[in-house]
Parts: sequence; structure tokens; C-alpha cells
Amino acid sequence: MAAAPPAPLAPATAGVTVKTEKPLPFLFHFAAGGIAGTSEILVMYPLDVVKTRFQLQVGSGAGEEVYTSVSDCFKKIIKNEGFSRLYRGILPPILVEAPKRAIKFSSNEQYSRLLKKLNGKDKMDQSLSIQAGIAAGCTEAVVIVPFELVKIRLQDKGNAGKYHGTFDAITKIVRQEGPFALFNGLEATVWRHAMWNGGYFGIIFSIRKALPKAENKQQQLRNNFIAGAIGGTFGTMLNTPFDVVKTRIQNDSGAVKKYNWTVPAIKTVAQEEGFGALYKGFVPKVLRLGPGGGILLVVFDQTDKLKLAISTL
Repeated sequence: MAAAPPAPLAPATAGVTVKTEKPLPFLFHFAAGGIAGTSEILVMYPLDVVKTRFQLQVGSGAGEEVYTSVSDCFKKIIKNEGFSRLYRGILPPILVEAPKRAIKFSSNEQYSRLLKKLNGKDKMDQSLSIQAGIAAGCTEAVVIVPFELVKIRLQDKGNAGKYHGTFDAITKIVRQEGPFALFNGLEATVWRHAMWNGGYFGIIFSIRKALPKAENKQQQLRNNFIAGAIGGTFGTMLNTPFDVVKTRIQNDSGAVKKYNWTVPAIKTVAQEEGFGALYKGFVPKVLRLGPGGGILLVVFDQTDKLKLAISTL
């Protein structure tokens, strides 16, 4: 008699509870972005103050009112205004940091999915990474404009006696210039963030592919920092001219404004001060956003991994 056929094997998952991923994208992007961005701000913010002082400086010369280098600017601010001036205006960027970074990374992820679908691709390539980054930058810019404007006003030495803090600045700007004044420089901010995000995410994609595959956590952290730092540097090279004119547009509280729209403002600065003026503040800006881009990617990636671990519980 032929032997009975063996009983079919039970599925490997029989008797086992399969954990399904329950993503909470915006909540965790909000947390990851807030932690990553605030970490970067606390370390790098004084460089942002120095950058703004250079961008608002028109012409050249000598004396206590003119900054000739990053170190000279630091020395003069501390000597003439006090160390605390290096952190003046820090509240607005901290308040907006969590939603800003959440929007940066979550919208980049959503645009990436949409672009892959529209282009019939399973994986991202550099072109799609750049497109997703630009779209994410435009989305991010709309949210942060009022916070950027208040920060710029507080960082300017000339406004030291005019505004006595973040909420005083908001109140006076709205009362004296109207509520829509908080959105001055929106177009320039969109340009600035589109260029930085496009460069940042596009370069990160290429650098990650070029770096040796990480064999452990330490190497993964190293790769993320290198990719983020190079991405931050490249993004800064692309967007500094737009940042210069954005700063000037947002700091102008006069009835007749010299700078209104981005492209004409870039032309005006180049004609009156030379092409190099479009890169005023580049050194402190890249010193911040180069390593800052690395810090941002490392902290965000680690927090994002925590999201994945929690979502499978």
C-alpha cells in the first residue's frame, strides 16, 4: 500500500502574531524634525546672526559699524552689544522648527512617492530627488515666512531699540505695517528654500550611493553626517543670493521699498555692489548649514528609526 502523502506544512506564521507597521507619519516627522532642528539651532545660531549682519551690510569701509570677517563680527558684537546678542531672535526659529522640519521631511517623502508614481518608477533617482526637494522647499517656505521676518528684524543691530523681543516685534509690525507685512519676502523665501532643498536632497541621494556601504551603526552615522554636510554645503552655494535679497526685503520697513521682488533685487544688488555682494554672509552661512546639514540628517535619521521601531509594537 502506498504511503499516505505527507500532511501539508503549516504556514510559517501559524500561531504567531504578525506585527504590522502602524506609521504615524506627521506626528513622528514633527518630533524628529523638532529634535533635529532644535539641536542644530542651539549649536549653530550665532553664525546665523553673523550671516544676517553681513547680508544687511551695504558698501565697505572701516570702524565699529563695519564687519570685515566672521571673527571680526563676533568680536564686535560681543564687545559692543554683549554676548547675549548672538542669540537675539532665537525664539521665532525655535517655535517654527518642529513644523518646519516636519514639513521638510514629510513633504519630501510624499512628493517622492507622488513623483515615482507619476513617472512609473519603483525607486528614486537623482532627478526625482531634486524635484521632490524643490517641491518640499516651496511647501516649507510658506509656513516659515513670518518667523523668518521677525527673526531678521531682531537680528539687525539697527532695530535693537525698536523691538524689545519677539512678541513686541510682532505687535509693532502688525500695528505699523499691517498683518500682511509678516509675509513680506514670501517669494524670495520660496526661491531660497526651493534651491536649498533641491540641492540638499539631490546631493544626499548621490553621496549616499557613492559612500561605502555601512556595516554598523557607527558607519551609518558617519555616512549620514558626510552626506548631510556635503548636501548642506551645496544647497548653501545655490541659495545664498536668494537669501541675501530675502534678508533685505524682510528687513525693509519703509513705506517706499528698495527691494520688492527677488530677481530685480538680485540685479540691483549686483549692479550697485558687485556680484560678490550676492554672497555676503556666505562663510558663516556655510559654516552653519554645512555641518548643520549633517547634524540634521543624523539626528532625524536616528529619530525616524525610533518611529519605525515604535510603529511595529
